[in-house]
Amino acid sequence: MSIDFEVTDGIAVITINRPERLNAMDLEHYQALSHAWCRVRDDGEIRVAIVTGAGDRAFTAGADIKTFVSAPTPFSDMWLTQRDQLLNRGLEVWKPVVAAVNGLCLGGGTTLLFATDIRVAVEAATFSLAEVKRGIVAGNGGTQRVMSQIPYALAMELTLTGDAIDAATALRWGLINKVVSRSELMPAAMDYARRIAANAPLAVQAAKELALRSRDMDLATGLRVEQLVNRLLQATEDAREGPAAFAEKRKPDFQGR
Repeated sequence: MSIDFEVTDGIAVITINRPERLNAMDLEHYQALSHAWCRVRDDGEIRVAIVTGAGDRAFTAGADIKTFVSAPTPFSDMWLTQRDQLLNRGLEVWKPVVAAVNGLCLGGGTTLLFATDIRVAVEAATFSLAEVKRGIVAGNGGTQRVMSQIPYALAMELTLTGDAIDAATALRWGLINKVVSRSELMPAAMDYARRIAANAPLAVQAAKELALRSRDMDLATGLRVEQLVNRLLQATEDAREGPAAFAEKRKPDFQGR
């Protein structure tokens, strides 16, 4: 029972490791996952992260409902909004995150998926926001991100019926990037991660932040902020290394400086 964390060549792999419970998470797991996201955010050696589930049945079934029913969160905790913050709850992590969906992606698993940037899934993966079948709504951004990620009618179908969709449907709806065989899942996720990690890390983080913030800015403001960020990036060592490597026909050695 753990949240496993490994880093190799600038790529962090976060594994939700509770396969006996379909990788459902209790309070302890959510706290450990929060710490993992903070490490990705704060560790300068990490350029990109992959999140996946242990075993071959589930990415994550989200919250372990039984534990939260037996130990409900005190009402006073509702105002401790920054404690144990999660990626899908609002923690700002500008390093790209790749989801490797190895099975069931249910409830909080799908809201976690919404907060990732690139998604690869096995053919047997399924996705749902089934909270309405339990008398609640999809939390941690479930109702807030779905409309920006798939078309209106499809978002409403996923949100209001609570029914599951398969990987082929998720691909067709644009919820995921690629469907692969189980043996190809981590290699495909690693391929995305390596291609991202090979780029200038400051530029990658800036690109992600600008793209996400564009949803809350009018075009004129977005264009101006984009221009200002580019001016800042032009003063970095990486911005000099990129053109130099191109001119010298070699692979750039970006240092994030």
